[in-house]
Amino acid sequence: MNDANFPLFVSSAIPYVNATPHVGHALELLLGDALSRHARQRGREVRFTGGTDDHSTKNARAAEARGLPTSELVRQHGETFRRLADALGVHFDDYVHTSRDARHAPCVYELWRRCLDAGDLYPSEYRGLYCAGCEAFVAETELVDGLCVAHREAPELVAERNWFFRLSRYQAPLLAALERDALRVEPRERHREVVSFVRAGLTDFSVSRSHLRARGWGLPVPNDPTQVIYVWFDALANYLSLLSFPKQSEIFSRFWSEAGGREHLIGKDVLRFHAVYWPAILLSSGLPLPTAIKTHGFVTAHGVKIGKSLGNTVDPFELVEEHGVSAVRFYFLRHLHSTKDSDFDRLRLAQSHDTELAGKLGNLLQRTVALALRYPEVTLCAGEAAESEDDRALREAAESTLVDVKSGFDDFALHRSLGAIFELVAETNRYAESQEPWTLSRTLLAAKTPQAAEDLRAQLSHVLWRLCESLRVTAVLLAPFLPEAAEKIIARLGVPSAELRDLSAARFGAPRRFRPRSGAALFPRRPRLLAAGDAPSTLPQLQGAAPGPVLPSS
Repeated sequence: MNDANFPLFVSSAIPYVNATPHVGHALELLLGDALSRHARQRGREVRFTGGTDDHSTKNARAAEARGLPTSELVRQHGETFRRLADALGVHFDDYVHTSRDARHAPCVYELWRRCLDAGDLYPSEYRGLYCAGCEAFVAETELVDGLCVAHREAPELVAERNWFFRLSRYQAPLLAALERDALRVEPRERHREVVSFVRAGLTDFSVSRSHLRARGWGLPVPNDPTQVIYVWFDALANYLSLLSFPKQSEIFSRFWSEAGGREHLIGKDVLRFHAVYWPAILLSSGLPLPTAIKTHGFVTAHGVKIGKSLGNTVDPFELVEEHGVSAVRFYFLRHLHSTKDSDFDRLRLAQSHDTELAGKLGNLLQRTVALALRYPEVTLCAGEAAESEDDRALREAAESTLVDVKSGFDDFALHRSLGAIFELVAETNRYAESQEPWTLSRTLLAAKTPQAAEDLRAQLSHVLWRLCESLRVTAVLLAPFLPEAAEKIIARLGVPSAELRDLSAARFGAPRRFRPRSGAALFPRRPRLLAAGDAPSTLPQLQGAAPGPVLPSS
């Protein structure tokens, strides 16, 4: 539901900070940022949140290995994660570091108290296999050759007394919420996966760890100093602590208890925690469930998940430094699938910038504005000329793009929305190729009579206005994906930037006058360092990136 009358809460998952961030974290931040910006364009009040998951045993182990206090390691890495959002141009409305935000512990303890009062917490002895990377107990059937699939390491055999949560009690209400889509998992195949898991039967799970095994790091279990609260019970509470729960504040009411949408954006590896464990904890606590769990795929390298524990990470700060923020945002949101695993490739990132951003969109803007500035006497307004077949094709392309962009966001297929926008860019380039404004320009200079010159100016105005109008629509649609570039496009066209904040402004053909301004190239090409044996001609062809007609250099 994307309705102005229904405030929307969107959260990104909070990552462990045992190491610095990689491109998998970047993808989730960019998806959340684009989702939030688009929802605001459609008139919704949005609260987009993020943070870091500090109270994990793997954080304590990493600090121990480096000879640092755990609090110092999570502070250092936590600040790096926070800087990543700034580097990517991601705007959070709120952000939490769970070990040092005064709002967090009271929220965790209130959820614990409610679950205890509901009779859903009890102590018991436990023996099982524990994966430190997953911070979870795993069954032998989940292992491959004795190793955790995600982290490729053998789990530890753990036997200890823990506190347990009565997950089994909530099988029926969870299944009911899933089957009526009150709790919706996206994409649909993930929804079916969760339904199947719940139908198979739920078993109680441990929600504490021994103080010794946790290295004393974490929130102590109330009235049981031998235990600390399990990191997942702690971490999931961040979605409420960021809204000041347990205070019954206006912000909690607006964006949780009465919100039109409560959406969690997560990786598929933590789906069970968010779509099963977390809703059960909320049911036990008497609180509303999330409305949607949006699940993205992994960023992979040669088909293998990129991850800190696997040692195949790619530094997102390095990518922004080398390619620029617009190139990184575009590649991740256009050429990495929103919900399926996608292989990351540095050379494809460079190609997508040079071919699509610079070659198609940047070139179109630069040539259109340059031609308009060459003829200041040509007024860039809609005019009264009849619409030609090419005019109609461009207008209809813009209108269908608006529909396709909205549909892509509603279906959590942001790559599809951004692809549709660049189909409009291609259509605009085709329009320019068919109308040949540069030929009109040369003919105007050679006009023999004042009347001929006037007719040619009117025709040039007609074509340039439609090119500018299509670029304006493109900028509005592009704003959630490339906010910095969209601002520059609008500025070059001489249009108020406020239009970028309203999706209804993406309707083609509203009467307006453009006043283009000169400026630097929108997407300047940068020198690339290619790997040995690589050449631009050997780069794999990007989907939708075939060179299209563009305005020739003047």
